[in-house]
Amino acid sequence: MKCPFCHYEGLKVTDSRDAPEMNAIRRRRECLHCLKRFTTFETVELTVQVHKRDGTYEDFQQQKLINGLAAACRHTKISHDGVIALASQITDELMQSQNREVSTTQLGEMVMKHLQALDPIAYIRFACVYRRFKDLNELEEAIKTIQSKDETHATEVLHLSRSKKEA
Repeated sequence: MKCPFCHYEGLKVTDSRDAPEMNAIRRRRECLHCLKRFTTFETVELTVQVHKRDGTYEDFQQQKLINGLAAACRHTKISHDGVIALASQITDELMQSQNREVSTTQLGEMVMKHLQALDPIAYIRFACVYRRFKDLNELEEAIKTIQSKDETHATEVLHLSRSKKEA
């Protein structure tokens, strides 16, 4: 590595910290020649191949995941930092699985599982693109699925609060 200012190769690391939101290590470096400081990020290269619907393969790119999530989460309660954290979490799950290949179907289902737990609007937006709804009936079914899960969750919470009061 060379200094970005004077291109000298002699550098020293002055500080190293984890940057979990970016799935990286942040390093502060100082040039031994011009004494200027700069920051670098070291990331693990994820060598997972995504098997696309048309049969082709491409390298997994976290930025594409962030872009898709950002579009689905725009104008919802999920902030941009939340989108980046979610993309990192999904990337971590891919790395933990130690699979060298993932289909777009598997990846889409992972994203939908997380979005459904976080925000129903973001979930529906993502589902519209990912599932390629052909008509309003398919969209209505997806909305009903969310509503029934919300009602089930509300019923469980109600039962828990009642049982605590009775105890």
